[in-house]
Amino acid sequence: MKADEKDAVMARFRAGEIAVLVATTVIEVGVDVPSASVMIVEHAERFGLSQLHQLRGRVGRGAAEGHCLLIAHFRRTGEEARERLRVMESTQDGFEIARADLRIRGPGELLGTRQSGQKLFEIADLYRDEVILEEAREEAFAIAESDPELARPEHAAAREALAERWVERLSLAQVG
Repeated sequence: MKADEKDAVMARFRAGEIAVLVATTVIEVGVDVPSASVMIVEHAERFGLSQLHQLRGRVGRGAAEGHCLLIAHFRRTGEEARERLRVMESTQDGFEIARADLRIRGPGELLGTRQSGQKLFEIADLYRDEVILEEAREEAFAIAESDPELARPEHAAAREALAERWVERLSLAQVG
């Protein structure tokens, strides 16, 4: 359908002239209809956690309770897809869903375009080692506050490691 046709159908759906809407996820962002109370997602195993969470949040915005049915075809589904669906089954908390997504897919690049599967550390794991990484973060901020140029002799190794690792990516930050 062309954009104007989709808009007309959505207007009729919002007005209650259409009781059932069958659509691809392209229409998802337009579903802000308080009377929409049931959504069925076919092939839910093909979607990521954030998209499933977004879809689920599109129903039940009015007085009626919302229900989102995730239909999966498990014969062709890998373990990662099954795990994503188990997460959707167990929580509606967006923060917990994001944590599970981090655990399942891995982090993206800190300074780059890759959105998942990037190994940031040789040993540490962002999900598993959250507590110790938070302690390391606090310590790093304390050092940066007390010695922003890392000029002290005890910070020389950190200064050299940072320069070696980030010199190419940070070179543009020094422009202007």
